[in-house]
Amino acid sequence: MNLICFDLEGPLTPQDNAYELMKLFPRGDRIFEVISRYDDLLALEGRPDYEPGDTLALIAPFLAYHQVEEEQIAAMGHGARLTPGAAALIPKLKSQGWHIFCITTSYEQYACAVTQRLNIPGENVACTAFPLTQIRQLLSRDGLALLKQAEDAIANLSPFVDDARIREHLDHLYWQKLPETPSGRIINQVRPVGGRRKVEALQNFSTRLGKPLSRWTVVGDSITDSEMLRSVNKAGGLAIAFNANEYALKYATMSLASVRLDDLWIALEAWEKGGRRAVERKVREREKPGENSNRGHFHWLAEEKDITIPLEIHKRIRHLVREESAKLG
Repeated sequence: MNLICFDLEGPLTPQDNAYELMKLFPRGDRIFEVISRYDDLLALEGRPDYEPGDTLALIAPFLAYHQVEEEQIAAMGHGARLTPGAAALIPKLKSQGWHIFCITTSYEQYACAVTQRLNIPGENVACTAFPLTQIRQLLSRDGLALLKQAEDAIANLSPFVDDARIREHLDHLYWQKLPETPSGRIINQVRPVGGRRKVEALQNFSTRLGKPLSRWTVVGDSITDSEMLRSVNKAGGLAIAFNANEYALKYATMSLASVRLDDLWIALEAWEKGGRRAVERKVREREKPGENSNRGHFHWLAEEKDITIPLEIHKRIRHLVREESAKLG
């Protein structure tokens, strides 16, 4: 039995749903970029009980404040662009008997809409529950005033340039001021599936099927996938970084930078026929130092400490495929 689990945003669709949702109201894009950077800072620091991807909990009060509807989230999933090659690779894998899964930080309304389009069974999808209609009922007058004031301040901050101020301001907002209002309960209502929670979801799938992590292939691209990639790579499975950033690359078994996801078939076919050693042989045969094409850049990373060369290639291709979303952690 061949088992593969994809992250959603990046491998299967180039869009960042949370980013697109925040664009539904004025300055929402700038606010999201700052909160996304704050998420990176907390994750890299190793804040207790905080996981990469908890951005989706932090933006929930703003989505509720601006009256975003669950139907809008689902509609974005139905209309989202698919990563080139995804619609070809998924049925090809199915025809070869692969069992396909998706573990994503994305809100359930979006994740279910996209995975349905790709015919990935609902029971094989793990995502972030987001009862937005219920969450909106937690908004209070004090909370609304606080969020309005916070938007004005956040919109004037710049990721990386103002990291110290971002940390100070958002620490004060999320862990001091907002909890003083009933609206502070909103954050606790959202438990994003990122970081170690992705590993938990994968282990649940693994237990259900009675197959250890060494039998799995996982595909991810960002900091929310790093723990999942590391766990599968350490177990002897195949952890693939696709158009990835540094947080994913350094924990992967191998990587592919390409404008088409179905270029991955070469490595997956090798895994199917001969396991990890066969993949290593195939990947090393296809490593192309210095080539400037936009497809098929493979790198074997399992024993690699220096990711400088693949990272530069992935940055370039990631920007081509994911456009605005590429700058997010």
